[in-house]
Amino acid sequence: MRMKSVVDVARAVVVAVVTSCGLAGSVCVAQAQNAATSETRALDDRLVQAREAFRKKDRARLLVHRDTLVAARHPLAMWADYWELNNRLAESNQGELDAFYARWPGTYVEDRLRNDWLLELGKRRDWRNFATEYPRFKYNDDREVSCYALLLRHHVGEDVRASARANWFLQRDGDDGCTLLVTTLYTARLFGASDVWLKAREAAEARRLNAARQALTLLGEDAGPTLTELFEQPQRYLARRADTDSRQGAEYAVMALARLAANDPAAAAAELQDRWQARLPPEAAAWAWGSVARQAAMKLLPEADAWFQRASGAAATATRDIDWNDDTLAWRARSALRATDAGRWQRLLDAVAAMSTAAQADATWVYWKARAVQATARAGAEGDGQRTAASVLFERIAGQMNFYGKLAAEELGRPQALPARPAALTAEERVQALRQPGLTRALALIGLGLRSEGVREWNFAIRELGDRPLLAAAQRACDNEVWDRCINTSERTRQEIDLAQRFPMPFRADVVAAAQGVGLDPAYVYGLIRQESRFVVDARSGVGASGLMQVMPSTARWTAKRLGIPYTQESITDKTTNLKLGAGYLKLVLDDFGGSQAMAAAGYNAGPNRPRRWREGPVMEVAAWAENIPFNETRDYVKKVLSNASYYAAVLGGKSVVDLKSRLSPLVGPRLADAPPENRQLP
Repeated sequence: MRMKSVVDVARAVVVAVVTSCGLAGSVCVAQAQNAATSETRALDDRLVQAREAFRKKDRARLLVHRDTLVAARHPLAMWADYWELNNRLAESNQGELDAFYARWPGTYVEDRLRNDWLLELGKRRDWRNFATEYPRFKYNDDREVSCYALLLRHHVGEDVRASARANWFLQRDGDDGCTLLVTTLYTARLFGASDVWLKAREAAEARRLNAARQALTLLGEDAGPTLTELFEQPQRYLARRADTDSRQGAEYAVMALARLAANDPAAAAAELQDRWQARLPPEAAAWAWGSVARQAAMKLLPEADAWFQRASGAAATATRDIDWNDDTLAWRARSALRATDAGRWQRLLDAVAAMSTAAQADATWVYWKARAVQATARAGAEGDGQRTAASVLFERIAGQMNFYGKLAAEELGRPQALPARPAALTAEERVQALRQPGLTRALALIGLGLRSEGVREWNFAIRELGDRPLLAAAQRACDNEVWDRCINTSERTRQEIDLAQRFPMPFRADVVAAAQGVGLDPAYVYGLIRQESRFVVDARSGVGASGLMQVMPSTARWTAKRLGIPYTQESITDKTTNLKLGAGYLKLVLDDFGGSQAMAAAGYNAGPNRPRRWREGPVMEVAAWAENIPFNETRDYVKKVLSNASYYAAVLGGKSVVDLKSRLSPLVGPRLADAPPENRQLP
């Protein structure tokens, strides 16, 4: 009882401080934190220890921490309760779950545990309780849970084939829910052998042996030794064992060709050319050529576009449509962008036209389709219709605050205008955000170093908010200097756009000093930091990159030595040191790439050696070159850094419009003969 009364007193003190501060933001939070008692801090430490006990599956310690936190009515006790029950979920019953829901109604942990419990119910085949629980699952973002739910819908007579197939093909490896769903639909003859073989082909292309094996079990195939050989030694399999006398043999040959293409597209193309195209059915040959071309395009080989044309030629003789996925079709479009002949734009149009409706609606392909329509328009009045159609496409995305939205606006001759700032938040709107318990819990969790849990709490709390409440929630994060939640929350608004929230400039004096100290554009540095760390000072990636500019330890040591900056291992997350090291390294990379901001951003993200390879080939406009970056993460990163920088430049320069194209120069191509030698010492 003593612990409970002390915590209640501490909580009352904190509430009193918050009330007296009014809406003073971070000052209010600081005063409230100073008012916290040592007993409260000890309980906070218990919560952190409870999370560690959960991670280590130490049930006894976790139970002690849970009981203490719940008895003390700690505002985050629900998390300890969640971890404790989750840790023994396989032994739990519906009554225990119902009691948990009653203790923490409407909270994130209620919904999170319901997600976990739905998975358990599915594994138990407890469909009665699953059917009761599923409609109450609010986030509904778990693919395996969705597969169980689709299975129930199938059993009551609904047509779920399209959704089930989409979920199945998005699986990396089989899970119980989606495997059960697919097996049921295959048994019901709603999936056929062609679906199964296509799944196995795509698994082979992505080097997912288990997924391919699981798919083929539907056909009764004992494919273990065969799959292992064609995965590990595809060329030997093709030379010694492959045949096309049966559907099975032809499919295994296609899978082996896909595996060979992933390692050596030229060798796979030679196999197809010399032996397999004539022996495979036209549909299988077309798919195989598409797989070879895709792998070649991802390696930026000059033959990729021609091999995609071979795929199209084979497809023209097939008796059914070729089921290329959107990723293959995207690389077909990208390979056309790298081509230099007059027909490349039509080939790009054909690739986009073959994509799914969702892919065609993406700003990337709306923009490039518009460019292709524009480029293929006839001269004079005969081409006016096409030019109008291109303008309509540009208009469709010109208002979007992304890389291609800005380029589309500039193609229309009217660069994007900065959005008008929304009306100031009212006192009531700010108070409403302050009173949201989910946001309060999220900030508390982040403050305790439990960032993952805090982010999930925050995202759950804002999931259904409209523009004005989102702005208020974002401002609460900004006021507390939780910049990633500030930015991500503000980015959810649709009509009311607050640039100060979306593109904040914390540590402005330090960032500008670090940038100008090495001759960099501060807007470019801000654009990169926003993408790297969202201004989280102690951010740390899974590979060890640290701080605002996410500098790797080895890069930090090298840069510090090169620039004469005092450095210790502990100083990598020091704000000033991190900015000096990151800006200094970025400047060295930028100079090595002749001032190309796109190539420097790629080098900063993926290391300078990769963009050195990626620049080989035809001379390209920057947007086309960036779109052809082989790594999904780096491709997205480069476009976002440049887009971010254009907004920061407008704000810092007091401009009313955004200029992106000025950052898309010079053209990208092989290093010029008279250019300074490459700085091969760059890590």
